[in-house]
Amino acid sequence: MWACALTRHAFIAVYERQFSEAGPLLDLAATLASRGDTKLSTRHWVAAVQAETFAGLGDLDACQRALDTAAEVQHLSGQMHNGGWLRFDGSRLAEERGTCFVTLGRLDLAEAALMDALNGALTARRKAGVLTDLAMIGVHRTDPEQVVTYADAVLATARKTGSGVVARKLRDLQPHLAPMLGDRNIQRLDVEITDLVSGHAA
Repeated sequence: MWACALTRHAFIAVYERQFSEAGPLLDLAATLASRGDTKLSTRHWVAAVQAETFAGLGDLDACQRALDTAAEVQHLSGQMHNGGWLRFDGSRLAEERGTCFVTLGRLDLAEAALMDALNGALTARRKAGVLTDLAMIGVHRTDPEQVVTYADAVLATARKTGSGVVARKLRDLQPHLAPMLGDRNIQRLDVEITDLVSGHAA
């Protein structure tokens, strides 16, 4: 429970993209988890959050090692989590792998993982996260059509669900659109994201 509490606290820093602050908390959580119940997925969950942190810090090798550790959850059997303070079962690994590789700029690896994630059973919010990452790949490729295709789908989800989390994903994407604002569809997308985010702020 202590390791999970530390990981949840660290995840706040990860969400705010303060990766250097998350690192020490996760190191401590990993140490605690290694001494805990090996039948539970605690150490694998810590590793998954560490992977995102390493990606944010630009450390590909450490990120891949952490992802490999997180993937070992698939070898566990029985009751690996309790659905309360520990919920990690590996079902989001493809999404997490994709997010990490987008952050690291490894677009080939990212796209494969994200398309794999889309083939799974995703909630609307999780699917929006995957689609936002795919839009970000379009940004990296300077491909307005790819950006608009996926970001429009996220906009539709945000409007339908009213989710602040989905709106936040679009807000984080928006600054990266600047180099492509010469494209009319990107201009329209930028305006619609601004309107959406402003509505949530109000």
